[in-house]
Amino acid sequence: MPPRKVPDEQRFLTIGGPQCTRPYRSSRLNISAMSFGSLSGNAIEAMNLGAKQGGFAHDTGEGAISPYHEKHGGDLIWELGTAYFGCRHKNGRFDAETFRDKARREQVKMVEIKISQGAKPSHGGLLPGAKVNQEIASTRQIEAGQDCASPPAHPEFSNPRELMAFVARLRELCDGKPVGIKLCLGVRHEFLGICKAMIETGTLVDFIVIDGAEGGTGAAPQEFSDRLGVFIDEALPFVDNALRGAGLRDKIRLVASGKVALGYDMVVKTALGADMCNAARPFMFAVGCIQARRCHTNKCPTGVATQDPKRARAINVPEKAERVARRRRRSLLSRRPGADPGA
Repeated sequence: MPPRKVPDEQRFLTIGGPQCTRPYRSSRLNISAMSFGSLSGNAIEAMNLGAKQGGFAHDTGEGAISPYHEKHGGDLIWELGTAYFGCRHKNGRFDAETFRDKARREQVKMVEIKISQGAKPSHGGLLPGAKVNQEIASTRQIEAGQDCASPPAHPEFSNPRELMAFVARLRELCDGKPVGIKLCLGVRHEFLGICKAMIETGTLVDFIVIDGAEGGTGAAPQEFSDRLGVFIDEALPFVDNALRGAGLRDKIRLVASGKVALGYDMVVKTALGADMCNAARPFMFAVGCIQARRCHTNKCPTGVATQDPKRARAINVPEKAERVARRRRRSLLSRRPGADPGA
């Protein structure tokens, strides 16, 4: 039987609150944050080409916009982490002029401020110097061959009010495109503080990405991934209820990032309060990941999580891009546990 046609209103929605002048018509399922540097250039290129073919968006991760993100012109969500890779001064502070030039490119559809991520809340990232070649260094605006560390906190703000001021600043710099935040829910009153700051300052985010504590990355300390953060199915209802209680829910899109592999998972996340979903692991599998757990060694056997050009050649970009596009289509079509995920 031919695949069932899913109506556009079920596949797409508009992101952009009352303060956004350039809203984005987004797919209900997009590629979650994975950085160039952590992944090979071929893996990034295949994902972006797949996003282009499938009509959905590709989150850059905090590793900045690379030539592999730009090559095929797939829609981008630019994630800004604590180190402001791709728009930073040498001292690590935010470079507004560089950000403005890049954020106003047509390919960049939204900007996402990463406060924390599920696998390692309250902890910065580290890309070993052995993986920092000249290409990564140029993309991230750092020194080649040296360990690339992301601090645990943003130097541009230290409380919810300052966060809202930074959101307003980014929205102006990117010419009114949607600006949102990404976080792993921890201490609940801290998120309530963000809601209060939005009410008191009058500045609203356009979307909030909630990352679950069960998120995966080879760079997470075991103690953090085991004990910190709130799991996605518990965090979503709290955030949804907090926004409703503050009278903000109808102005802000809520995105679930974690444990989304099938259409059934999307139904569950929607029932718990999400408007749309981001997924990483299914698209990793689509480009060839076999969970060999050698990400930190630069010796990924399938060429996904490596900067070794010989290993990266294992990824046939056009072939893997089709698998990425098909992976998304199958996720939107499969409705029950055990359904064939495809790809």
